[in-house]
Amino acid sequence: MISRRSFMAASAALGGAASAGLLPAWAQSAGATNLNGIRPLSGDVFDLTIGRSTAVIDGQVGGAITINDQLPAPLLRWREGDEVTLRVHNTLDEDTSIHWHGLLLPFQMDGVPGVAFPGIRPGETFTYRFPIRQAGTYWYHSHSGLQEQLGHYGPIIIEPAGTDPVAYDREYVIVLSDYTFEGPHRVFEKLMKVSDTYNFQQRTLSDFVEASRQNGLLAALRDRSMWGQMRMSPTDISDVTAATLEYLVNGHGPQDNWTGLFSPGERVRLRFINASAMTIFNVRFPDLPMTIVQSDGLNVQPVETDEFQIGVAETYDVIVQPREVRAYTMMCESIDRSGFARATLSPRIGMTAPVPPLRPRPTATMQDMGMGHGAMGHASQSMDHSAMGTAAMASQASPVAHDERGGHNAAGPEGHTMMNSPETGGPQRHDHPGGPGVANMAMQPTSRLHEPGAGLADVGHRVLVYTDLKSLDRNPDTRPPGREVEVHLTSNMERYMWSFDGRRWSEVVDPIQFYQGERVRLTMVNDTMMPHPIHLHGMFFEVVNGESDHKPRKHTITVKPGEKLSVDVTPEDVGDWAFHCHLLYHMHAGMFQVVSVTPSETHHPMNPHQDHNPHGRSDDGTGRGEQHGEHSQHGDPQ
Repeated sequence: MISRRSFMAASAALGGAASAGLLPAWAQSAGATNLNGIRPLSGDVFDLTIGRSTAVIDGQVGGAITINDQLPAPLLRWREGDEVTLRVHNTLDEDTSIHWHGLLLPFQMDGVPGVAFPGIRPGETFTYRFPIRQAGTYWYHSHSGLQEQLGHYGPIIIEPAGTDPVAYDREYVIVLSDYTFEGPHRVFEKLMKVSDTYNFQQRTLSDFVEASRQNGLLAALRDRSMWGQMRMSPTDISDVTAATLEYLVNGHGPQDNWTGLFSPGERVRLRFINASAMTIFNVRFPDLPMTIVQSDGLNVQPVETDEFQIGVAETYDVIVQPREVRAYTMMCESIDRSGFARATLSPRIGMTAPVPPLRPRPTATMQDMGMGHGAMGHASQSMDHSAMGTAAMASQASPVAHDERGGHNAAGPEGHTMMNSPETGGPQRHDHPGGPGVANMAMQPTSRLHEPGAGLADVGHRVLVYTDLKSLDRNPDTRPPGREVEVHLTSNMERYMWSFDGRRWSEVVDPIQFYQGERVRLTMVNDTMMPHPIHLHGMFFEVVNGESDHKPRKHTITVKPGEKLSVDVTPEDVGDWAFHCHLLYHMHAGMFQVVSVTPSETHHPMNPHQDHNPHGRSDDGTGRGEQHGEHSQHGDPQ
């Protein structure tokens, strides 16, 4: 029996959030009452209640939206081949939803209001029911408004139907997230007014002096002039930073220090999920290598590394094997290095390890602007935003004509290039997007899959890159693509406008068209100066990274600034599927589209998105009926 003194000591070790009763067992630190860390909800029928709670993070109190009064939400543990039923009860005073991120299921169960179903109104219950067709580490979260930022997210583990190829002795779920006491709607309002509100890492006079010393006065002046003409800052790595965000591990702030136990020599499986709203993390254990064994729920050939960057909504499973009787710090820096989340792996309760200091902030380069390595000398002439309009810039980047709306003259039915299409037998010209939502065009976009990400090129140790990833199993479809769809990631940062092809969600007329069973190459060109984790619901990307029949398959991929990245897709499930940036405020501002998958014999969208209504109802109450159209104030998909 545990003594009262031991119980009180263990309770104190759990931190403020746990004392508030919000932390589920799987998210609690190791203590006298919680040695293994994982106590999931298992079975095939679940009741999930969404409501408001109070969060306590590092001693500070704020509001939260939780599931079953837990932050993060309960861990759901299923088995491949089963069918699950989830009754979701909404006790909020606003609509809500749950999206099952990365899961292959009928589109009516995907949980995106205005696209897949009407949403769950206050006081109502929606029943999700679907078969489990895969195994691995996934997660679930709200797709309504900005609820995700307030704690509406949780992990999923799906056990394989057969033998798990990954051997391990102990496992922990590691949910990385961010939280703002300021409130997400207030944050968004401030970004709309001043897009760099939270950039407290602007360049200073001392930075200019150092640049002059290293590169010469003329080069430093030219660099400052160029960025000034573009009305951008090279320190704009993230638009929401530690100036308002708290970075969490399993709901714990850095002071709470989530802790997991191990016995020396054990193989410990860590299931990392980036459930943050706006934060890309760089993850490392000083002095402890990691072996990547899974990416986005699917097994990959093991690759050892010392650090990896995890985009918002991505997951990585890693194996660590600490052999010494000592503690190890899990350091999770935000990509802009304005703050960090941290945790500890330890052989005993109470042991800690030194926390390394934050590394110097990274800054954007001309390559991040899509100018290539040799563009410095010509940047000020070619990128003078004050001297010419966006359309003129785009014309310089590609000598093609634009229509009066700045759209496409030679594009597919939804305004996206279809290159090497079966209908034409050859490539079609792509006219670059224009308009007020496009403040920059990548003039020389290139593949950057082999690069580790901002600030990680010279860290002195191994960093995972996308070209390291190889699927453990042979790809299920090895056909070459029959056509190519090109999509540009566009923005006007000064006005906080984010979009695809210069069109925000509220301005989109037609969905992107895919056909069931076809093989299509989706090429994304990032014309912005920020990385974007792009997620396509209902199917997996096969990343074109140099592998032939073992391409890594992912549901979310981070497209770096100035990058041109291609993925191959085989749409299998008919329906309308959300396609968006997973940076929550970017999606809320309009970086959202719909991919409509129709049977191959039909050549028209199944459900054009303008006919969807987030508040529609069907006769049977399941949200499967006809829906009619409106969008929220900011054009977000509710």
